[in-house]
Amino acid sequence: MQQTNSLKPSFKLSMIPVVSLVILLIVNVKIFGDEALDGSIQLVLLLATGITCGLSMFRLKTPWSNFEKGFVHSVANSTPAILVLLLIGAMAGTWMMSGIIPSMIYYGLQVINPTIFLATACAVAAVISVSTGSSWTTIATVGVGLLGVGKALGFDSGWIAGAIISGAYFGDKVSPLSETTNMAATTSGANLFSHIKYMMITTVPSFTITLIIFFLYGIFGDHNGDVKVEELTGALLTSYNITPFVFIIPAIILMMIAKKIPAIVVLFTGVIFGGVSIIIFQPHLISQITPEENGIGTLIMGPLKAAYGSVSISTGSEMLDSLVKTKGMSGMLNTVWLIICAMCFGGALEGSGMLQAITDKLVSMMKTTFSTVASTSCACLFLNFATGDQYISILLPGRMFSSIYKKQGYKPELLSRTLEDSATVTSVLIPWNSCGMAQSSVLGVATLTYLPFCFFNIISPIMTLIVAALRFKIVKNENHEYEEDDLSLMETPIC
Repeated sequence: MQQTNSLKPSFKLSMIPVVSLVILLIVNVKIFGDEALDGSIQLVLLLATGITCGLSMFRLKTPWSNFEKGFVHSVANSTPAILVLLLIGAMAGTWMMSGIIPSMIYYGLQVINPTIFLATACAVAAVISVSTGSSWTTIATVGVGLLGVGKALGFDSGWIAGAIISGAYFGDKVSPLSETTNMAATTSGANLFSHIKYMMITTVPSFTITLIIFFLYGIFGDHNGDVKVEELTGALLTSYNITPFVFIIPAIILMMIAKKIPAIVVLFTGVIFGGVSIIIFQPHLISQITPEENGIGTLIMGPLKAAYGSVSISTGSEMLDSLVKTKGMSGMLNTVWLIICAMCFGGALEGSGMLQAITDKLVSMMKTTFSTVASTSCACLFLNFATGDQYISILLPGRMFSSIYKKQGYKPELLSRTLEDSATVTSVLIPWNSCGMAQSSVLGVATLTYLPFCFFNIISPIMTLIVAALRFKIVKNENHEYEEDDLSLMETPIC
């Protein structure tokens, strides 16, 4: 998207919409608290979008067509994420009603020791995510089951979600099957497996510290779920047909992901299998889902309603009732609304040229090893915050800074590692980022509630700065060859 601005925005002017958004968000969260995502944050994002457009039009004479193109570009890029989000909602609904997730909870309660539960949940999520390359699918399937187990064991939902997300994003970061891992390596010009090997310098210490924290909290933390476990397992056996045969479906889904079948196809298949499983394994629940229907209509409407709408069943246990209550695709609509508003803000920053002005400022600060890595990390964090999109936060700094790293004699793996340490893992910590919205919706835990406990996601960008400051395993080739043409990447329009 070529920009036609009459004037180029300054850094100070470009920061006004960002600072305004931060202030508005702080005020909004203080007023609305946990209800902030019900609509007020969406309006705040639109207000910040209006501030961006107004400043640019009156101070820079930017034509309105630039903003329209920016909106279309940003929202269009978010379409796959929106579709994936809706399908995750549908799959969560059918898997809950079919007994897949309740069976995970039941068997998990039989084998997991409460003392090591958080560390175990983190490790299990990591293994599944490394195997599949998908944090979203890991959290939407195994993660939901682990959340139910953790609640029954008496753990706070913030701690449980933090453990699950930490593990899932470890896999998303290092798996050769992960889109973000491949994207960071390709954008930086690094070999995929060299990139993964180089990431271990920061990733292994970050994940080790994370597991230690969860293990220590399991020993010394305040949790007591003995009574809850007995109540929940009894209610599960009474209300569901608990059987290991339902795990055939998750196994099929994991194999499809391992074969790199597109996520949308995999999730749609999971929804279909989940709906069929309701009829096969839990036919007695269909009458509760659709009490007004009879005969063949019930068999059709039951799975469909579980996929698209709010469904609740009466199990005799208040705790289990709250765990198995689902909203299907309809429960994701508020998140979709938030994504669209966030994309509009990002589109306005792009269309006005302010995003370019801010990233140019960061480029000018790249002088030493630490400042180069720190500027890249700040750019990734800022883009996750401003655009609400994880992929933009990897692609844009990778494209803009690759020539800088080459000019300064650094291996491309340093850039690709910094992108992963700063962009991939922090996206889930921002409430209006597509990742943050997706995981809070799937787990039913607000982003700001689980944020303090996502230790891996918080430690990773700090670790990459520590390693850069120490220059550990960072070898700079002073006799490198560099062509001035490489700087052309910096002149490429953002959109």
